[in-house]
Amino acid sequence: MITRTDKNNWHYILKGAAVIFIYFFFSFFQTLPFTLLHINTNELPTVIKIIYTLAVELLMMSIIFYIFEKEYKAAFQDIKKNHLKYFNQNLKYYIIGLIVMMVANLLINLLGGGLSNNETAIRNEFTALPIYTFISAVILAPLLEESVFRLSFRAIFKNDVLFIIVSSLVFGGLHLLTTPINELFPLYLLSYSCCGIAFAYMLKKTNNIFVSTFFHFMHNGLILALQTFLFIFS
Repeated sequence: MITRTDKNNWHYILKGAAVIFIYFFFSFFQTLPFTLLHINTNELPTVIKIIYTLAVELLMMSIIFYIFEKEYKAAFQDIKKNHLKYFNQNLKYYIIGLIVMMVANLLINLLGGGLSNNETAIRNEFTALPIYTFISAVILAPLLEESVFRLSFRAIFKNDVLFIIVSSLVFGGLHLLTTPINELFPLYLLSYSCCGIAFAYMLKKTNNIFVSTFFHFMHNGLILALQTFLFIFS
């Protein structure tokens, strides 16, 4: 939970900036040890690459939890008392975000667009490595992404509107790095950003990172369950 005052405002900004730096550093330099050791990652067994990736993500989460330790402890105590109230109050925001996402995806299909490169990669990964995809997408990704794109951006941006817009656009845009920019790109961005807007609004309303994290868990779990259904019966 962010308890911002005039005295600790810069403290929160530095903590948020540090977490964002850590996230991008790990993301861009994840394979640096292999490069320094002159190891070709393409030749490594899949299980080794999975273990290494999970270890890096867990290390990153450990550092982030250490930075925001007080905030997470306070949020945990709060969620234990108010979890039912928070769920009932915020379910409608998730449903609205989900509906907007579905409408955006429908328009993309009607206008001749296909799956984004990110979605295609996830589906291919799920087909080949279902257990790893479940752990990564349903458990680790919500924890990591909510810590970075919600809690860290909330620590940096005091203004509510600026926080919601910037965090959501960055969150959505990073899912589209390999997607070509064309006339349908705004719809792809809306599809990936709308739930991020809902999650950011939940954090603004409750000041509890576990609320948006729970709904992020639920969202990714539902998407993966749907993909499992389609995979089995297609």
